[in-house]
Parts: sequence; C-alpha cells; structure tokens
Amino acid sequence: MKVRIEQYPQLRHLCWNRPPDTVLEGADALAIYERNWRHVGQDALTPEERDLLARLIARYGNGVLNV
Repeated sequence: MKVRIEQYPQLRHLCWNRPPDTVLEGADALAIYERNWRHVGQDALTPEERDLLARLIARYGNGVLNV
C-alpha cells in the first residue's frame, strides 16, 4: 500500500521534514503515526485520514495502534 503524505493533513504535519509529494509504504506510514501519535491532532483527522489509519492498522498493525 502506497501513501502520499500530502493527501493526509496530520501525516503531512508529522512528515514536516519531507517533501510534500513523498510517497511512503503503508508500514512506514503506520510507524510514523505510532512514533509521533502525541503530535497528532485527533480532532483534526479528516474522515479520509481516519479511514487510512483504520486500513493501516488492519493491514500492518494486526488491528492495534501501538501508541
């Protein structure tokens, strides 16, 4: 699964030091969310980003977000 960071505002915030057109592997995107969860504005997650997180957790996290 490929994830383009510019499509997801909170992921873009977490990847502030990468070019906006960066494409991550799904496992890497989930790892970034997990490592930096304290910086995620949970109320600011868009429905699309919540859906992405659910898919990443199901596919790479065995149903668990390790934060």
